[in-house]
Amino acid sequence: MESECRVPSACCRPRVLVLQALFWSLVSLRVFGAALLSEENTTVKQQSAPCWLLEDFVVAAECSPCTAFQTTSWASCGPTGFVERVNCTRSNKDEYKSCRSSLLEERLFWRFEASMLVLTLSSSVVVVLRQRLLDRLASEKVRRQIESI
Repeated sequence: MESECRVPSACCRPRVLVLQALFWSLVSLRVFGAALLSEENTTVKQQSAPCWLLEDFVVAAECSPCTAFQTTSWASCGPTGFVERVNCTRSNKDEYKSCRSSLLEERLFWRFEASMLVLTLSSSVVVVLRQRLLDRLASEKVRRQIESI
């Protein structure tokens, strides 16, 4: 007597079910994230573009860190936390533009260097410990082979 179930029993294992649930949740997050991003992009396109994107500009004030008030109220402070004042030449308007500070770049560089140093040291320790374990296992195997003779 055959079973009416057409799903193989391997597909009903808990591990497979968890992996499938994880996969489909990641796919759905990707789809919903893309939908949200496309909605944000359409609202941004409807707004007028800043003058420094459309015409030449002169930097009126160098790149400086944003204050707490500027961070919460100005959209240009959001991406980097630094802002510079620019003067558009044709329209003669003053606007603020997000910028990358050399101080920020240096801080990010040293943070990256420190993380690479930690990763290198930890990987080296793991390699040395694993090599010692493998050497110990090999010498134990040789010792057992010699004792069995």
